[in-house]
Amino acid sequence: MKRIFADTSYWVALLNPADQLYQRARALDRRLIRARLFTTDLVLAEFLNFYASRGRMLRAAAGLLVSRILRDPQIQVVASDRELFEAGLGLYSKRPDQQYSLTDCVSMVVMRRRGIAEALTQDHHFRREGFVTLLEGE
Repeated sequence: MKRIFADTSYWVALLNPADQLYQRARALDRRLIRARLFTTDLVLAEFLNFYASRGRMLRAAAGLLVSRILRDPQIQVVASDRELFEAGLGLYSKRPDQQYSLTDCVSMVVMRRRGIAEALTQDHHFRREGFVTLLEGE
């Protein structure tokens, strides 16, 4: 089964039809029926934070989506612990010339450890680290 990492921008786009990446995210979502998705609790926190101040409806929809993600057997949410946090911090510290967030660094560590090459993201930081970014325009 193909393994793909789902970043914050994917979840953000998937939830909101007004998002510029919504159509692309939906099209990818339909093609991923046989894929196993990976994400992290930090990504989900970032997603919830994004929608926290965007109105009651989107905030509620974001909470419902995260609840569904947590129960979906085809999505593995990798929990953060001290060791993973420190591994992400290590990458963060090694890239002072970049603007990688800690969440991105932890995500990249998870991807490397699990041999995941593709990310549902438009974030060019992932491409800089050698990953394929599936939400970027062609």
